Amino acid sequence: MAHDDMSRRENRQLAVASATVGPWRTAAGVGAVVGATALGVEAITGNWALDMLAGPAGWGLFFFFLVGTVGGQLRGDTADRRLRRWADEHPWQSALPATGGLLALNTLAQYFLGDEGLFGAFFLSLLPAGLLLAVAGVVGSVKQARGKG
Repeated sequence: MAHDDMSRRENRQLAVASATVGPWRTAAGVGAVVGATALGVEAITGNWALDMLAGPAGWGLFFFFLVGTVGGQLRGDTADRRLRRWADEHPWQSALPATGGLLALNTLAQYFLGDEGLFGAFFLSLLPAGLLLAVAGVVGSVKQARGKG
């Protein structure tokens, strides 16, 4: 099915569906290990306050979404070939749901666990979300280019 034959709503639904095929259990483990390591480093520094949880939560969320998204793009054992083909043809669009999830959850983590206001937490979360989008989009684009060659 060509990209022009589908509505924006159908494209959004396919993007969300393609985001579900990632290795999310592995991603949760990696995110937990990275978050716990970052928390250990924060604990060693001796800054004992609630805002010491904001940084490790952000690191854990970033690596959770990174492993889940990139792993889903590189995974080849998807049951639905049409969904996989759509995700391969639209690497940037298929990375958007994870980017939005990271932006929202990291904003909440920085707001509730850190000492940032809502707008400060949002702007602080833009960098990791943009980095996730860039990495996932480039990985998907390279995979797409290698598949055509």
